Amino acid sequence: QVQLVESGGGLVQVGGSLRLSCAASGRTFSNYVMGWFRQAPGKEREFVAAMRWINNSTYYADSVKGRFTISRDNAKNTVYLQMNNLKPEDTGVYYCAGRLGYSVYVRTRSDYDTWGQGTQVTVSS
Repeated sequence: QVQLVESGGGLVQVGGSLRLSCAASGRTFSNYVMGWFRQAPGKEREFVAAMRWINNSTYYADSVKGRFTISRDNAKNTVYLQMNNLKPEDTGVYYCAGRLGYSVYVRTRSDYDTWGQGTQVTVSS
């Protein structure tokens, strides 16, 4: 059974940084695409970033491009989301997600079949 567990959320001031972690277990992930999504209060869950596990190819939402970086540690089976220069509009619950596949250009929530429980990120001004 595939399991994803996020950690690393918290409260940070505008312009600050956070690194989220997503520990993956239950299978090998070489043929997986891993993604990060976020959901602000009263809004739909939206795509943030994705990475193809086997070759590190990445894809970002325009709103985070240049500020966020998705990466992974093979030895730890962990995916990271480094978030820099945080803004109040980055506030929300951040979810790690996974899907079998090869294309990293998949940003639809329903295309991901495995989800973590989420971690709260709050950016205060």
